[in-house]
Amino acid sequence: MSPARETGTSSTPPRANASSQGGSKIESTPNSRGASVVSENISLVGVQVKEVRPWIQRDIEQAKQCKADAMLQALLQRASCAPETEQPELLQKCLKGILPVCNGQVFAGGMSSSGIETALKEYVRPGIESDFYSPFIEATNIALACLEEIKIDGMRAPVFTVDMIFQQNDMPMYQTHQTVRSTRKPDVVILPLNSACAPFEDEKGKQKSKQKDDEKGNTKHDEEHDMKRKAHMAKNAKEKPPAPLHWKDVLACIEFKRKTPGRTKEIKAPPSSYTVTDYVPTKPEYLPVDHLKAEVPTPGSSQTPATQPASDNAPVQSSDLTAAQPSKGGSSSKRKAADTLESTAKKFKVNPDEPDVTVQTGLYTAEMFAANLAVEYLINFIVVDDVIWTWYYDRQGTVQSSGINFIQDLPRFIVLLYALQRFKVHDWGRNKDFLPVQVGGKQCHEFTIKDEDLGTVDLLLHTSHDERVTHYGLQGRATNVVPVTSEALTKKYGHFQDGMVAKIFWGEASRTSEPEILKKVEEIAKRHPTVQDHIPELLWHHTFTNPTSAVREALGVPEPSMGSRVLYILVFRKLYPITKLHGKDLFDVWRQCILCHLTLWKEGVYHRDISPGNLMWYRKNRRLIGVLNDYDLSSLANAVGPQGNERTGTVPFMALELLTKDGQQGKVKHLYRHDLESFMWVFAWICLRYRQGVLLPQRLRPLDEWATLDAIACGEKKLAFLVNPLNHLPPDLQTSQSEVDVSLWALLVECFQVLDAAAYNRRNHVRRILLAQLGSTEGTYEQINAEETVSDMDDLLGKFTGTVPWVKLSNTLLL
Repeated sequence: MSPARETGTSSTPPRANASSQGGSKIESTPNSRGASVVSENISLVGVQVKEVRPWIQRDIEQAKQCKADAMLQALLQRASCAPETEQPELLQKCLKGILPVCNGQVFAGGMSSSGIETALKEYVRPGIESDFYSPFIEATNIALACLEEIKIDGMRAPVFTVDMIFQQNDMPMYQTHQTVRSTRKPDVVILPLNSACAPFEDEKGKQKSKQKDDEKGNTKHDEEHDMKRKAHMAKNAKEKPPAPLHWKDVLACIEFKRKTPGRTKEIKAPPSSYTVTDYVPTKPEYLPVDHLKAEVPTPGSSQTPATQPASDNAPVQSSDLTAAQPSKGGSSSKRKAADTLESTAKKFKVNPDEPDVTVQTGLYTAEMFAANLAVEYLINFIVVDDVIWTWYYDRQGTVQSSGINFIQDLPRFIVLLYALQRFKVHDWGRNKDFLPVQVGGKQCHEFTIKDEDLGTVDLLLHTSHDERVTHYGLQGRATNVVPVTSEALTKKYGHFQDGMVAKIFWGEASRTSEPEILKKVEEIAKRHPTVQDHIPELLWHHTFTNPTSAVREALGVPEPSMGSRVLYILVFRKLYPITKLHGKDLFDVWRQCILCHLTLWKEGVYHRDISPGNLMWYRKNRRLIGVLNDYDLSSLANAVGPQGNERTGTVPFMALELLTKDGQQGKVKHLYRHDLESFMWVFAWICLRYRQGVLLPQRLRPLDEWATLDAIACGEKKLAFLVNPLNHLPPDLQTSQSEVDVSLWALLVECFQVLDAAAYNRRNHVRRILLAQLGSTEGTYEQINAEETVSDMDDLLGKFTGTVPWVKLSNTLLL
């Protein structure tokens, strides 16, 4: 289910193995449209990622929906004494239990719950968006103080080790993603009390008051704590923090928008008292992307023209991540919502450079995911006037609940606060298996687990290390690669000179797992010298048992298991990226990976994601050994049909045939020649953008846009490159006196000539068949000659290895 559109149809891409319209056969996994396509390219580009916002928007547009009561029930159960047990009566029980708070009958922490009504009456007054913050924070924090006194059978006590509080922000928050700095300004955040107080501490660095935990991890409130909380609530909670808050501390963000009627006319005031009532749908019930911008009138026009969703190849003009400072960004696409807010007769101006509130909140979510290791899920909120929507995010996707009018239906909102107040840290989505620790003044994470073979396995993950590879986005694998040390693994394998790394990612449950594929690869390596030593050495792995589909089942989301993900951690011997190499070493490692890849393909292991990050190397006996790495998107020959819902391939390096509309829809079978073509694009990428193993400055390097364009637009740029690659020859290579440099460039040109000739021959073949069949296959699509023989593979690779530059470079390796 997706946000409502005018047609009432879903915008979510079809299931990978589902039949598509027109009877076309799905031959491979359709390409993802969201942030997973571009997020890994932050390090790939090196300096800027300009198109993060539109990719996040595409993820948000695919959000599923659930009813508000289903979300409340799920959150209450998570905060109950028995979270694994179904308790269908919890919501009604809690709605009744919190009524005294709603009706001003509870006094706690030196304040009365009647203050909620006072704050809400201030909230409904006319004003601009920022006028919302203070009364909303006042009302919620008073409610939290009073809810501490509410005891409901089956529910936990408040978790004072978290001690959540609402805090105004509306100030820049910064975070670095592989040398790239982001800047965001969430309106209001939920923080632990100590984290909220920290920026306001005096210049002497007053120590935070320490809470005395009892055996269960909770504490009894004392007078000092009450005074601290009340003092912060009275002033600082409603003030902008004097120093930037840290994303790692943020439990949730609340983003506000105010419509024109709310600016000039009061919102409907709170009722005199509250009772438990049935849920009343809000307008809109769900929040579609760009719901506000859809109402912006064209200047000089009395009506708002219908606008169309941005196409996959629409130009993107926004920037949110830069190496030095944030960009102002550009306009995002407009989309007309089926159910607009209140009345289409009342229009108002919005800043076209400002992303939609749903997308803005998605960007905050990406920051929160990146700030902590192996986050399981996140919850954020959007408030438009008197309606609040809960948004749930995990690596499977996004779910938004229907809205709650928190003024007219205050009991449901107070129940939401009641549940959140009883969340332990891991209930907020923090992974409890990875414990933060300080080592040598830097933050690391510990992971310890019992293993059948090794006993206790201890991992110390160096998450502050400069070589950590992070992920920026909402859904997908969210791969992190982190340097790791382990006494247990060192005892078994000995000391590795280059060390070890841990790969942590969310793999699709429906795919053959990477450890299973590597087991097959290791068997092949025993029989083939082209594979032996040229594959990653998997030292240890663990699969977690918490699928993302479980919450969707609880929320009643249709097809909850589609795209379900589980968390993996794999430990490997450390390898080095091919981008660190140049000259004949670059050619040698690249060539070794190609030969390994061919053997694996013949043996039924299809890699399907050739990129610079997956071509690695290490030293053995003073020689460089190329390694074909990263098999989490690979498949085996005995797998029936496409696996999973995630695209296979990294856009800048995918074969041109896969970057077409049919290729993106999964109608083109992924063949060996597509992967071989990817090797050529990788070689061009490295030769043109790196010198002596170092990424060139942005002004001197070409092809940045390949990593940020959508798939079809990227294919068009690459096709233009293929027509005349000499136009892209950098000035330094034009005048280079190095025989190896000249040979590498000559090889690159020859390789693209081979690709061009092979593509021309295929097109001619297709034309001859279509002419022969003219009239018999009209209106259908079928890939011509979609099967390859071993002989076809050998012949194609032979066209490359037989070129003069390839032979010449190969001979230099023998010297």
